[in-house]
Amino acid sequence: MTETAQTPVADLSFEDAMKELETVVGRLERGDVPLEESIRLYERGAELKKRCEAKLKEAEEKVAAITLDGEGNPAGLKPVEGL
Repeated sequence: MTETAQTPVADLSFEDAMKELETVVGRLERGDVPLEESIRLYERGAELKKRCEAKLKEAEEKVAAITLDGEGNPAGLKPVEGL
């Protein structure tokens, strides 16, 4: 697969997880992978999808925490639950 296939999913950046997920999906869509490997790829893909979703949610929460002043300029951060 890719170099990151050996990296634990929890250690991947959003970009690396997304790139590997695209590779996994491409291989599964081609249909030229043996059944056992397809199962492993599917499981890895599910983990990668979950990681990407978590990183996006984290980023959305950080953006939502940015407060603006009266002129619409970033003025600081407000605490966000869970961060």
